[in-house]
Amino acid sequence: MSRKLFGTDGVRGQANSWPMTADLALRLGAAAGRFFRTDGTNGHRVVIGKDTRLSCYMLENALTAGLASTGMNVLLLGPVPTPAVGYLTRSMRADLGIMISASHNAASDNGIKFFGPDGYKLSDEAEAAIEAILEGEIEPVPPLEIGRARRIDDGLGRYVEYAKTTLPRGLRLNGLKVVIDCANGAAYRAAPEVLWELGAEVVPVGVAPDGFNINRDVGSTHPRAAVETVVAHGADLGIALDGDADRVAIIDETGKLADGDQIMALLAGRWADAGRLKAGTLVATVMSNLGLERHLAGRGLRLERTAVGDRYVVERMRAGGFNLGGEQSGHIVMTDYATTGDGLIAGLQFLGAMVETGLRASELVRQFDPVPQLLKNVRYGTGQAPMDAPSVQHAIRDAETRLRGRGRLLIRKSGTEPLVRVMAECEDPALLEAVVNGLVQEIEAAL
Repeated sequence: MSRKLFGTDGVRGQANSWPMTADLALRLGAAAGRFFRTDGTNGHRVVIGKDTRLSCYMLENALTAGLASTGMNVLLLGPVPTPAVGYLTRSMRADLGIMISASHNAASDNGIKFFGPDGYKLSDEAEAAIEAILEGEIEPVPPLEIGRARRIDDGLGRYVEYAKTTLPRGLRLNGLKVVIDCANGAAYRAAPEVLWELGAEVVPVGVAPDGFNINRDVGSTHPRAAVETVVAHGADLGIALDGDADRVAIIDETGKLADGDQIMALLAGRWADAGRLKAGTLVATVMSNLGLERHLAGRGLRLERTAVGDRYVVERMRAGGFNLGGEQSGHIVMTDYATTGDGLIAGLQFLGAMVETGLRASELVRQFDPVPQLLKNVRYGTGQAPMDAPSVQHAIRDAETRLRGRGRLLIRKSGTEPLVRVMAECEDPALLEAVVNGLVQEIEAAL
């Protein structure tokens, strides 16, 4: 079965417009309830977390109503990071976990992500099955089988305690000054608390959500505020999370930014040295830099690439028995600790490396020299198919010919926004600019 509603990371769109309406959320909750409540009993549970967007209240209530109408019991966590939902779905023996968030997008957007009872995001097949139920008539349960809903007040505390256990017992962050930018999002309480309890001096940024300011000029996709704070306070490290805290950017003491590729290179090397990196393999997407692949090969390690989306990274990790993967954008997946990307735990692993090696952040963030990479986005409208234009196809073939043996080209549609992403890597900067700009012009002309 194919999916129409679900993208690479759940269902996403502008809040209060299809598909992010209260009506669709209610029906989606009911369809998910029908999919997971297979035995007709009332012992089934679903946990729901959310970030700090105003529209989360609307979607949370609608999902709750839909789920309860099909006999599911709903446990409401309030604002928690996406990885906390994965963790608590397993911990609380729930059949389903739901996170209401549009991740790094602006407050005007929102999304709904589903987790199975194992804490991992649902497969394409499961999402397609829910869509199929959604397209038909969803029969409600009899009155006496309606599900219950209750608030779980200590869900955040459970996640905080778990996050601390991912550092070796006895390892403390005393003497380290850490800037933590929570993007006015889901980790605004959890992340500073974890760092403080582990002994760090914490300088918080982006911890005053008001329903509208999530990801606004803060967070991993807008790290300038965190960079400036690191430099102004003389901090040892900056950790910038996104709105739902499943991705991270690391900032060294000089204010220099490290992306997910550098973090993965550091962890892969450390884990390989400790005999922890399963099959000597790191799983990353086609967006990861060619320099990362060369760096790993030089150490006798392997990079396995997947389609873009942390769910596809996780699927390959599970299929291959690998335990480390992620995305250049900052999703770092460590299945020894979490079922999805966890920006806070990734930041803790970096801090652990600083403590154990005695090295400064600036000595750890530059694991390899990246091959020059250029990425540009082209926005398109509803019903437009710019990639199908013959002129665009011809330009792509020409670009691939020019880069052959000197770099690589990747063009794809975003799974979360109406964007065509044009990315190329090449050690010749002039050729790199010419190839990417030429393709962007052809796509814009086709529109």
